[in-house]
Amino acid sequence: MTDLTWEMNPFGGAIVDPMSIDPDPMAFADQLDRAFQTWKIDDVKVAWLEIFPNCLAAIPVAGGKGFNFHHADNHSATMTLDVDPGAFVPPYATHYTGVGGVVINEDSEILVVSEKYRLGGRGPSYKLPGGALTQGEHLASAAVREVEEETGIKTEFEAIVCFRHWHGYRYGKSDIYFVARLKPLSENITMQEEEIAECLWMPVDEFLSSNTIHLFNKTIVRAAILSDGVSPVEIPGYGSSDDFEFFMPPGVMT
Repeated sequence: MTDLTWEMNPFGGAIVDPMSIDPDPMAFADQLDRAFQTWKIDDVKVAWLEIFPNCLAAIPVAGGKGFNFHHADNHSATMTLDVDPGAFVPPYATHYTGVGGVVINEDSEILVVSEKYRLGGRGPSYKLPGGALTQGEHLASAAVREVEEETGIKTEFEAIVCFRHWHGYRYGKSDIYFVARLKPLSENITMQEEEIAECLWMPVDEFLSSNTIHLFNKTIVRAAILSDGVSPVEIPGYGSSDDFEFFMPPGVMT
């Protein structure tokens, strides 16, 4: 009978190797009992248990031993046990992140979209193109990608001009929405018909004076026009730009 194996993190947490979990529930229960004795001796604060789909029967066993759910995704479920009662367990992700793009051409027209799916009875309301970041994606590249996917317009990232923090979003999570100023590199619109009902270049003055456009969207556009915003910079010593993305006001990095 094999034992569970684990590595220690810097905070006194035992990270169990999911490949060491026995798929047989009774054998796994014995593994946990032996591991718990060691964790007590070694002054482990928290045990972290990641369970793959081939070992789903381990979940009720772990629950019976005092483990609680921490988070789950399509690949695994993670459970934790306070070996030291009252030990701090950092929470899972609490926010979504989205980005919108303010794209204004040389004719002082702004690129806007009207979503296909909106509350019943509401007419078209124009807004900025944009959407959610994918895991591992940077803000700058996400803004360029989302605008091109929804409208077909290629752009170049210039700056982040504002962001909004909102509680009470999807599944009870919070949402951070960044707004980027983008320079258009093309003019011909190719609309994403699956999600977008209408897409057009609208005169900025018309956008700002319209009674059907939300005040928040108007304020975003004014910020993009009047503010330099913050632009990407590199800070030495922070490794790969794939991992970090920094934004600073003009003139900070000399």
